[in-house]
Amino acid sequence: MPSQAHASYEEAVTGIPRFRLGVLGSGKGSNFVAIADACADGRIPAAVSLVLSDVAEAGILDHARQRNLPARHIPPGKFRTKLDEEAEKAFVSALTGAGVDLVVLAGFMRVLKGEFLRAFEGRIVNIHPSLLPSFPGLEAWKQALEYGVKVTGCTVHFVDAGVDSGVIIGQQAVPVAEDDSPESLHQRIHEAEHELYPKCVAEVARGEIRIQGRRIVRK
Repeated sequence: MPSQAHASYEEAVTGIPRFRLGVLGSGKGSNFVAIADACADGRIPAAVSLVLSDVAEAGILDHARQRNLPARHIPPGKFRTKLDEEAEKAFVSALTGAGVDLVVLAGFMRVLKGEFLRAFEGRIVNIHPSLLPSFPGLEAWKQALEYGVKVTGCTVHFVDAGVDSGVIIGQQAVPVAEDDSPESLHQRIHEAEHELYPKCVAEVARGEIRIQGRRIVRK
């Protein structure tokens, strides 16, 4: 796996700055692993500059450290579902200091507000386990199963001030089986996420997409 030092060496040799990712996560970090591996093997033309978590023992931090990538825990503050003002400033400062071009949310369980969105306007992406705009919010796979849909999936989108309401970059469908449990359906959605997210991040890193109204236009 390439370290941050390797990325800097590559820049020095080629004279071309690497596109830099800052990854935020609160949990195990499986989507981070998919993205980090895609950076390592060249499918994403970018380097992970920093991994941050609001949870001190989050698995995503362990995965980052195993890959010799900078990883930090920043306490989220007093709120349960969002960062408080001081935490928000700390996250923004860390990402800015790392020269991040794109913020990638990989299971980050805090709603981003105000100053964070302004600091990285149009440069934050997220993946959601449903075919948005259907089933926004928490446990979308359970929502889909309970509703009785025959197809669900995952969506990569830009982040705005709403809940899972940003412009859609890409989607991948996952059929719902008759005998699916929430766990089995969630696992298959995870597998689709690990395919879709690196592809969409790579498109952003290569400058291949632009936003036109509510639509993504591919160059």
